[in-house]
Amino acid sequence: MANSGPSDILLKRVVQRDPDIHSGDLVFTGTRVPVDSLVGYLKGGHSIEEFLQDFPTVERWQLESYLELSPQGLDFLRARDESAS
Repeated sequence: MANSGPSDILLKRVVQRDPDIHSGDLVFTGTRVPVDSLVGYLKGGHSIEEFLQDFPTVERWQLESYLELSPQGLDFLRARDESAS
């Protein structure tokens, strides 16, 4: 039996996959908002604030936690940090 680390527990509070919610797509926990929507917003040049405004059921901490925990999120944060330098 594998131990769940803090990131596993946090990840379950951040995102979930359920066949009864949005056809089993990865969504932000407690919402019907697919994670792919966030990825599309960021790739399209939209801000985090715009995403949160358009999808008010997603909490800022969920979005930020997903970005910190996901490989795509880490790439986004690195690119943002590099452009700010």
